Amino acid sequence: MDLRDIDLNLLVVFNELLKSGRVNLVADRLGLTQPAVSNALARLRRTLGDDLFVRTAAGMQPTPFAEALAEPVAYALGTIHGALNQSAVFDPAKSRQTFTIAMTDIGEIYFLPDLMQRLAVAAPGVAIGTVRNQSVDLEREMEAGNVHLAVGLLPHLQAGFFQRRLLTQRYVCLYRRGHAFDGRTMTAADFGAADHIGIVAAGTGHGMVDELFERMGVKRDIRLRVPHFVSVGHILRNTDMIATVPEVLALRIREPFGLACQPHPIALPEITIGMYWHAKFHRDAANRWLREHLGAAGRDMTDETADAATRPTFDRDDVV
Repeated sequence: MDLRDIDLNLLVVFNELLKSGRVNLVADRLGLTQPAVSNALARLRRTLGDDLFVRTAAGMQPTPFAEALAEPVAYALGTIHGALNQSAVFDPAKSRQTFTIAMTDIGEIYFLPDLMQRLAVAAPGVAIGTVRNQSVDLEREMEAGNVHLAVGLLPHLQAGFFQRRLLTQRYVCLYRRGHAFDGRTMTAADFGAADHIGIVAAGTGHGMVDELFERMGVKRDIRLRVPHFVSVGHILRNTDMIATVPEVLALRIREPFGLACQPHPIALPEITIGMYWHAKFHRDAANRWLREHLGAAGRDMTDETADAATRPTFDRDDVV
């Protein structure tokens, strides 16, 4: 099939139908009437020789052929949009832009102090806001440009996104200084007998730790569950509980809270912290500038907290 046979607007409708599955929502989003959306779908069906979507109680569901087209179409449209709308010039010293970054509380603790120091010098008028990865429809918000970057372990960001790996980390055990485990190697039996803080971290990659422990048959006596990491330091320094946390967090909070950490006695897989952005903004000058400064903040923090277990990896940008 020749590209001249395809109306690009039909692919835009197709892409929106994949996301919402509702003709009325696509019409509202594109500023069209519902009959216009239905007509566009009919034209595309004739051109491609496939139903593409079938009506179900849950909305319009894609056919196998439509699912095969989903990723390349989304990426192609994002690339075209980025090429046509990229900012030729971004002057950070004069900009008054507010950037929004989706990240966890660990990301805030690890990256933001150095990032804000950098911006105070290079871009005094630029402001940063953060949102939780799980609190918004991340894919839609990033495609719309409302969230500029996302940081974390986010395997669900696939078609149409670029990724840069920032660092690779392992999990460690964290506890107060003077704890019975301080100064000696913790065994798996010690770990199982200890009192634990459980960090739920719903919607983040760190939530997989509980699943891994369960699959491995590792039992923990969890005395306290919290929905985030930010309170862990306050709790550990006044109790005999221990916590399983990413090493980037342990290295940042052990001194302020009088804590100690050691390699985990259970063989847990390493985690990769990545920075993600939508393909639409891959060449956008402001987005590129922010990516470089956030990546540099990660490098600086890794150097500052360098440890034999800290292994940063700064790779090229990969389309996911």
